[in-house]
Amino acid sequence: MTDSPTTDFPTGWPATATLAPSPLAPLSPFDAEPTGRTVFGPGSIARLPELIDGLGQRRAFVVTDPGIKAVGILDRVLSVLADAGLETGVYAEVGPNPSTANVDAGAEAARAFGPAVVVALGGGSSLDAAKGIALLVGNAGARAADADELWEAFDGLPLIAVPTTSGTGAETNGFGVIEDTAACRKLYIGHASVKPLVALLDPELTLGIPAHITAATGIDALVHGVESLASRGANALSVAYATQAVTLVGHWLPAAYRDGADLTARSQLMLGAHLAGQALTRSGLGLVHGLGHAITAHTGTPHGVALAAVFEEVMAYNLDSAPAAYAQAAHALQATSAIDAVHEIAGAVDVKRPLRDLGVTADLLHPIATAALADAVTKNNPRTPTEAEILELLRPLL
Repeated sequence: MTDSPTTDFPTGWPATATLAPSPLAPLSPFDAEPTGRTVFGPGSIARLPELIDGLGQRRAFVVTDPGIKAVGILDRVLSVLADAGLETGVYAEVGPNPSTANVDAGAEAARAFGPAVVVALGGGSSLDAAKGIALLVGNAGARAADADELWEAFDGLPLIAVPTTSGTGAETNGFGVIEDTAACRKLYIGHASVKPLVALLDPELTLGIPAHITAATGIDALVHGVESLASRGANALSVAYATQAVTLVGHWLPAAYRDGADLTARSQLMLGAHLAGQALTRSGLGLVHGLGHAITAHTGTPHGVALAAVFEEVMAYNLDSAPAAYAQAAHALQATSAIDAVHEIAGAVDVKRPLRDLGVTADLLHPIATAALADAVTKNNPRTPTEAEILELLRPLL
């Protein structure tokens, strides 16, 4: 088995920046598996039917959200599938923070449709929900609330991921983050069988995304890169992916934010976000995501906006515990200080908000801190926080 995923990049695609030798080279042992095939390039959505054929199916079940349907992307994809003679089913009701109810409803629709390749179309919410749906279909009677018991379940349906935003990296791994609204907490639902067999990256699908969504998803990708560099799970392979991801996202996010029709910026940002996903799949994340998950669970704040609210502050908290990682991030961002560079990028895309603007009140600080401590990603942070330290970090941000 090869250590690297299969990749299909367009001939003659512009080369990315070349970095000087890295000052950070973790030598901790790792066991790398391919994350699947990667097909990248403008117009590559036309290859979707052949990719489904390659998985031995002529049927596709598309999982997406109302926004993707409203802007015509769903119709474009369905047209491509119909022209190739593929039978299709659709579940287009994924919410912005997908819930267990979303996943259960989608799984019921997919079971009724029958055997198929699941096509996850949209942002991280749709991709995460699709993984849960694919897994539940393979496990009769299972429900999304059973997520903690499904890691050793039967295989789910095969899945192709078609992201329409540049940020989550959800196309690189076999788990999704969904919300148990009754318990007011985030769940991780996943299985090796629902890791996308193909990540189809067509930057044309991201053209015209509203600036505020570009900002939120792009900051998510930047956090993935920086946290992958600093996490306890970092290794030589994840650092290589993360360094190039931070370089690309840091440079191209402001450009894509300024001009949503700039195909070069959109393409480079999408590639950077994908590389950040490759990094986090190998290294894990940290406290920025632990806090982001908790803020979203308690307020409904979009994921990237929640991350931006605490990104710089968590970096400052971690600085003494991960100086080499932040030196690497600064090097990738062509800056003397990674924290200052992140502050500048967040300002350029106008994404950082006070916690009070996100609906966080003083009464919510303790529940948010407790939830962040309980989140699995927080255990991977380079510095182990206490609840008191998290509260000290959060209070000035209200």
